[in-house]
Amino acid sequence: MELECYPVVPAGVTPPELVPGRQQRAWMDHFSARHPYRCLPLNMANTSGWEILNPVAFTAEWNGGLMQEDIKITPDRPHPHLHHYVKSHFSHGVITFHVGYMFRTPPGWSMMAMGPPNHVKDGIQPLAGVVETDWLPFPFTMNWLFTRPGRVRFEKGEPFCFITLLQDHTLQEIQPVIRQLDRNPELRQQYDVWEKHRTEFNQKIFRGDPEAMKEAWQRYYFKGEFPEDVAPAPEGHVNKRRLKTPRFGF
Repeated sequence: MELECYPVVPAGVTPPELVPGRQQRAWMDHFSARHPYRCLPLNMANTSGWEILNPVAFTAEWNGGLMQEDIKITPDRPHPHLHHYVKSHFSHGVITFHVGYMFRTPPGWSMMAMGPPNHVKDGIQPLAGVVETDWLPFPFTMNWLFTRPGRVRFEKGEPFCFITLLQDHTLQEIQPVIRQLDRNPELRQQYDVWEKHRTEFNQKIFRGDPEAMKEAWQRYYFKGEFPEDVAPAPEGHVNKRRLKTPRFGF
């Protein structure tokens, strides 16, 4: 399978860099003992797609007005192509990034474009969209909405868009069903064993048990294991994702 990425920028303009999703997040780095990196779902979300990187450091300021000119975008230093990368287009506190590519996905696959997972910015919120890139012959934009009047910064090299793929056409065929856990005895037993181990471990941590304090956190999910071997280890469990770096093709 290939994700085809066609640069669609004017002559002389370099498209934004496209890289595999990176695990690191500043707030996770600053956490005590970098504890959030122990959360496998966070790590997997951060790396389950590709980042499009901002090529120009700039500050955006919104005065709360509803017009395009109520947003001011100021680069750190003058840049001749700034308006090809980011601008005030939709008004109402929205800034618009041009992703710089037209994407083509395999049949039945759409693209979700959103903000980088777990990348937190105060005062502005990324908007998410699902695009049928298996047929669309033009690019889309990435938009961020100010949550209040004020000023925000985007650094050079900071991801402004995160793209990932999904087979969304079959979602409407899925029927959510709410069932009592007791109707699935096997799953009930697995849950009860996990809950028992989780409760006992937390109690040991609360008491300052040296062995539990040294262990620091339970690794069942990270390692793809069940407590007490109540079931075989799941096949295909992944605790690190390494996506491919874009290459040049013909």
